[in-house]
Amino acid sequence: MSGEAAPLNRVCVYCGSSNNADPQLLADAAELGRALAAEKLGLVYGGGGVGLMGACAQAAHDAGGQVLGIIPEFLVGRERPLSKVETIVVQNMHERKMMMYERSDGFVVLPGGIGTLEEIIELLSWRRLDLHAKPIVFYSPGGFWDPLFALLRHIVDANLTPPDFLKTYRIAERVADIIPALCGMPEPTTVAPETTEVA
Repeated sequence: MSGEAAPLNRVCVYCGSSNNADPQLLADAAELGRALAAEKLGLVYGGGGVGLMGACAQAAHDAGGQVLGIIPEFLVGRERPLSKVETIVVQNMHERKMMMYERSDGFVVLPGGIGTLEEIIELLSWRRLDLHAKPIVFYSPGGFWDPLFALLRHIVDANLTPPDFLKTYRIAERVADIIPALCGMPEPTTVAPETTEVA
């Protein structure tokens, strides 16, 4: 991994895989897929054909976009990959996350569950450690991710993470604002990891 930013060619989208999601969220995911295709930005995603994940990938594909799914073997039956898109089957979740990271130049976080939360926390941690400079944008309709942002602010206020950390991601409340936010993110400020003082 490197702290150097790359040109924005492929965007990884983290999002929920539940078909029980609010229909508006499914529509928003599809809108993002079409927007990525319109901007000639490839989509990298978790490989499933269900939930927001499937809606985004199907829409991107139908709009002529380049789509790459990456899914662990044990989830193939559960998340039902789309037969129309290129899909790489890997052995485990760690391999999936690393390949999604390596194949992407920027990241969008749509509403999702515990799996989405796990993925983005790891990504933010790597950004905090200056292991990458890739842009990160949260799509937070109706304040969906506000509890997470409050927690991040809490750890900053507790002096456990430097304030500059809060500049390492952007927040969009409309789908139309996601790609401009990705493209307009400033280079992150390099922050040295916390040190422990010895008395």
